Amino acid sequence: MYYRVQKAAPKLQQHLVAPIKAMIEENPSFGYRTVAGLLGFNKNTVQRIFQLKGWQVKKRPVGFRPRVQALPSVAQRPNERWATDLCRIWAGKDGWSHLALVIDCCTRELLGWHLSRSGKSKTAESALEHALISRFGCLGRVPETFLLRSDNGLVFTSRNYTALVKSYGLQQEFITPYTPEQNGMVERVIRTLKEQCAHRHRFESLTHASRVIADWIGFYNYRRPHQALGMKTPVKMYELAA
Repeated sequence: MYYRVQKAAPKLQQHLVAPIKAMIEENPSFGYRTVAGLLGFNKNTVQRIFQLKGWQVKKRPVGFRPRVQALPSVAQRPNERWATDLCRIWAGKDGWSHLALVIDCCTRELLGWHLSRSGKSKTAESALEHALISRFGCLGRVPETFLLRSDNGLVFTSRNYTALVKSYGLQQEFITPYTPEQNGMVERVIRTLKEQCAHRHRFESLTHASRVIADWIGFYNYRRPHQALGMKTPVKMYELAA
């Protein structure tokens, strides 16, 4: 007679499970690396708990997509290349609003943003000036010329916007038409903002949306660890690189 050895059910450390569960209930899109970084837990332990509890974030199915290899939106040091883009956000009684973002492609820091009803160049201009003040402390020509990447939309190719960029000493850099992956860094930030902020709130107005988005951007820059940065925050990455 043979007996099959019954393996005991794996034991979980409940003092670790509770805070992990609370965090992913509040932020369902967080993966185990982000949760481990925010809670200060060992990432392998958190991954094991995710697996046993079935809490893994499901990856969206992606078919074959040919990628353009030229012009990657990366930078080796801060203020070498920034990237900017626009997206739409529903603002309740105020309808669709337009959000312009500017990021540093080295540190991933969200330096400037502006939310308004207008999708014209003034929105993008305000975001750029916000970024310049955040990084350099004032408006004026930058100490050293660097690149500002964008798509070929009417906003970023308008006379007003191109003149403003030139006046501050930046050099515009446009991606190949119909290849948004060449501006993938800011596109990814927009997707993260929508998943972790905009889609999780029912904004009542433009003012409400601005307040919530401002809080999330502060969290993103100062507290949220980034896998591509070795689980450092964008602000910490800038401090180390500066």
